[in-house]
Amino acid sequence: MKKEKKDTGKSVASIEETMRLLDEKMAESSSEKKTEKVEVKKVVKSAKSKYKKVRSHRYVNLKKYTERKELVIGEAVKQAKALASAKFDETLEIHIKLIIKKGDNPFRETIVMPGGLVKKPRVAILTAEKIEEIKKGKIDFDTAIARPEMMGKIAEVARILGPKGLMPNPKLGTITENLEEVKQKLENSIKEIKADSRGIIHASIGKVSWDDKKIIGNAEAILGKINRVKIEKVIVSSTMGVGIRVKI
Repeated sequence: MKKEKKDTGKSVASIEETMRLLDEKMAESSSEKKTEKVEVKKVVKSAKSKYKKVRSHRYVNLKKYTERKELVIGEAVKQAKALASAKFDETLEIHIKLIIKKGDNPFRETIVMPGGLVKKPRVAILTAEKIEEIKKGKIDFDTAIARPEMMGKIAEVARILGPKGLMPNPKLGTITENLEEVKQKLENSIKEIKADSRGIIHASIGKVSWDDKKIIGNAEAILGKINRVKIEKVIVSSTMGVGIRVKI
C-alpha cells in the first residue's frame, strides 16, 4: 500500500512538472510571435519611408498657382501661357460656370471672335439634296445654315438634328438669305457658344503660340455676351496646364 501511495505522488508531481513546462513553452512561443510582428512592422515602415513619392518639378511648379488669388482676364491668359510646358502647341481654353435657376433657358449664343477661331468648323448649307443625306444618317458638319423657305423641308429631319444641336436657328443667325456670307463668317470668325447640362461653358480661345491680344480679345468677347450676375466662376487653362482663376 505504501509503495502505491509513493508512486501516485510521483505521478502527480510528474504531471504538474509537464504542465509547467508546457506553459513556459507556450509563453515563449507567444513572445517570439509578438517580436516577429514588431520586426515586420518596422521593416514595412522603413520601406515606406525609404520610397517617398517624388513629384516632378513641373507638377510642383504648377501646384503653386492653384491656390493663388484671382487674376483679371489679361493676366490670367498670360499666366496660363507661361505655365504651358507641353512639347506641342497647347490650346488655351476658358471655362465658365453659370448660376442656373429653375426655368432658365440653356445659354447658347453665336459670338464674333476678333482673334480668330482655333478650329475651323464644317458648315453645311441645307439643300434638298443635303436633307436626303441626313435622312440616310450622313452628318458631316458642325453647323448648319439655311434659307427661311427651306424650314418646312428641314422639319423632316428635325428629330435627327435637334438633339445634336444642329438645327438652324434665327436667334443664332443661321437662318438667312445671305448663305455664302454667313458661311464664310462661321468658318473664320463666328463661334457658337453653349452651356452643357451642368451650366458650364467650355470654349477654345486660342493657341499658346498666338499673340496675347488675340487670345484676350476672344475671351473678352465671350464674357461680354454673358450677364456677369449669372457667372459663378471663370477659369482659364492650357490643354495640359493648371486652371487660373479669373476675377469676375
